[in-house]
Amino acid sequence: MDQQYFKEYYHLERVNWWFTVRKKILRERICSFLGNPRGIQSLNIGAATGTTSEMLEEFGTVMSVEYDETCCNFAKTLLKSPIIQGSITELPFEDNSYDLVCAFDVIEHVEDHQKAIEEMWRVCKPEGHLFITVPAYMFLWGDHDIINQHVRRYTRTELLKLIQSQKGKVIYHSYFNSLLFAPIAAFRLMANAIQKIKGKKKEMVESDHTVFGTDGFFNKLLGGVFSIDYYLLKLGFRFPAGVSIMVIFKKES
Repeated sequence: MDQQYFKEYYHLERVNWWFTVRKKILRERICSFLGNPRGIQSLNIGAATGTTSEMLEEFGTVMSVEYDETCCNFAKTLLKSPIIQGSITELPFEDNSYDLVCAFDVIEHVEDHQKAIEEMWRVCKPEGHLFITVPAYMFLWGDHDIINQHVRRYTRTELLKLIQSQKGKVIYHSYFNSLLFAPIAAFRLMANAIQKIKGKKKEMVESDHTVFGTDGFFNKLLGGVFSIDYYLLKLGFRFPAGVSIMVIFKKES
C-alpha cells in the first residue's frame, strides 16, 4: 500500500462515523473502569494512523506499534508519541512494562490470536489492564472482512474464553454498535445471498466505509445512531448483541 492510501485512511479515521464514535466509547470506558487515570503508560497495538493513540495520550505516555511498515512510517510524521513497526505476537518490550495494553480491532487479523493475547498479558504490569475490541459473529462475514484482511469474527463467549486463559479477571465486557446491528446484519446477509445466487466472485470487493461513504448525510445519520450506543453504555447498559465486542481484563499480581 502506498502513502496516498494512508493519507486517505488518516482522513477516514478522523471523520467516519464508526471510527469517531468508537473512539468516544473507548475513551469513556477507560475513564469509567480505570478511574479516569492520569500518568499511566499505555501500549497501543495496531495503531494504524494513530487516532486511538492520540486519544490515549490524555491518560499519560503512549507507545504505539503498527505491523505495516509503510503505515508506521507515515504515522511517525504525524504522531507526537513514538510508534514502531512490530507484531503483536512478538512485542519488543520487557515483561510488565505497561499499565494499559490496547488492541482495538487487531487480533481478528492474527492467525495465532492465542499468542497475541499471551504477548499482551506478558508486557502488561501486574494490576494493569488489557483493553480489546473485535468484530462480532462469523455470520456477518462479508467483503468488509476480506478487504480488511480479517481471519475471523468472534462471539462474546469465544473472546472471553481466549482472554480468560491468562491469569486475571475480566472486569467488563459488552457488545456494541448494537442499535445498528439489525440493519448491518440485513445488509451483509443480503449481499452474501446475492453473491451466492450469482455464483461467481466479484472482481473487486468494497469495505462498508466505501459503500456508505465517509462524509455527508449517511455519515451523520449513522454516527447519530451509533452515538446512542455511547450514551446507553455510559449509563451502564450492556448490549446482548452487536457488530463489535469489547473486553477489559485486569492482570493479577
